[in-house]
Amino acid sequence: MTKAAELAKMGEVLTNSQIGGRRNIAYNGAMQISQRSTSETGLGATTGYHTVDRFVLNMGNTAGRLTMSQESITDLSGFAKAVKLDCTTADTSIASNERLIFVQRFEGQDLQQIKKGTSDAEKVTVSFYVKGNANATYTLELADEDNSRFVAQEFSVTSSWTRVVKTFVADTTGKFDNDNAHSMSLNIWLHAGSDFTGGTFTSNTVHTTANQRVGDNQTSFYDSTDRTFFITGVQLEVGSQATPFEHRSFGEELGLCQRYFFRTPDGGNSGASTAYQILGSGYIHNSTTYLGHLIFPKTMRTTPTCSNAGLINVLDTTGNRAISSMSLDHATSRSVLTDATISGGTAGQGALFRLENDSDGYIQADSEL
Repeated sequence: MTKAAELAKMGEVLTNSQIGGRRNIAYNGAMQISQRSTSETGLGATTGYHTVDRFVLNMGNTAGRLTMSQESITDLSGFAKAVKLDCTTADTSIASNERLIFVQRFEGQDLQQIKKGTSDAEKVTVSFYVKGNANATYTLELADEDNSRFVAQEFSVTSSWTRVVKTFVADTTGKFDNDNAHSMSLNIWLHAGSDFTGGTFTSNTVHTTANQRVGDNQTSFYDSTDRTFFITGVQLEVGSQATPFEHRSFGEELGLCQRYFFRTPDGGNSGASTAYQILGSGYIHNSTTYLGHLIFPKTMRTTPTCSNAGLINVLDTTGNRAISSMSLDHATSRSVLTDATISGGTAGQGALFRLENDSDGYIQADSEL
């Protein structure tokens, strides 16, 4: 055995034959993080983030409706969670501008290693696991949002879990902006009208024509209320080789997702560990005003939009004070000011704000792409 072979063998032993280094550019690919909700019904009218973090449903102009849920699974080795889409209202009369796309969006500064728009641009490989209620054909697309360039390939779904692996050609035209704005989308087209299907589809060829984005064999997810779509193990990596899915710890994945969205755990039910959870500290500004400070666990992508719901109270030395109204002001990428209306406060006294014992209470910050 040569010296090089000996070193390579030693490397395999030391790493337990695992591939090292951060490879997966996608977030939350194992569908473990779901800060907003684990299930939402009646979706289909407007684009939005609903359940698992970092995956948005781009949809509209259709009568079709679905339920989106984070599912616990036991039939795919190495994975415990998946997203399930379940058609609840069919739409078989497809207007030209209809769409349903399962999407992850990426910042340009996280894509520079692809070298897009240069002479040595890299190929990109996307892989994921899927299954459905029956055989289907959908379209996987990478969309360059900075330069309006598209490249796509069809893929098949069966009633059993299969791993889809698609390598996309290198694109030497159009660089990604090096900033925190939306530069690329990973799109899984599940339903599309002729605005996206009317042209001649050419697989794995970069183009700029909107009606050539979706494959000629595309199945409509809304063709029947029997239709389901499960997905997990989403991976986006540089190069032409699909490596094994890169599992990250739950804590690391949560932190990556909180750059884009953060919601305090809700108040829980009576006796739950999150009941009366302290959110932050502040002081009684005057008898009717409390000012508090909520620091986000991660620096967010940009200044977020903040909102709250449910019961949040102020706790000072005299006990609990109800908040009659509250605004979230002067937000930055690191924190937000809580401006609450109370009664009977003592100016200058320190106080905490906390969630009431209320299953729907929370404060959230949103800086999604």
